[in-house]
Amino acid sequence: MNFNNNKAIYVQMADRLCDEIVSGKYAAHDRIPSVREYAVMLEVNTNTVVKAYDMLAREHVVYNKRGLGYFVNEGARDSIIVSRKKAFLEETLPELFRQMRLLGISIRDIEDEWLKSKNNPILDR
Repeated sequence: MNFNNNKAIYVQMADRLCDEIVSGKYAAHDRIPSVREYAVMLEVNTNTVVKAYDMLAREHVVYNKRGLGYFVNEGARDSIIVSRKKAFLEETLPELFRQMRLLGISIRDIEDEWLKSKNNPILDR
């Protein structure tokens, strides 16, 4: 995984797990990779994974079964979607609109790009 400098690594890892939950890779009550497995997979320190998993547990996205590992909480997917939609509408969209106004980009321009992306299988990742 390539990490950026905008967020702490453990937060980026938690975001990645949330992406995987939202995409359906992990469903409610599915076991997610162990701390050690995830650390090896992402080439990070196990303490960083522990921080990510602890954060997700505090947010009720995952739960720990002692000796068995971490599992996805019931309703985690819906909770993540609600939270991310709220953040998008309150944080990302206002900045997007500001940039659109500055650059003279219309809603029609955005719609054209949206339609192009829907017809391009490479962009459907």
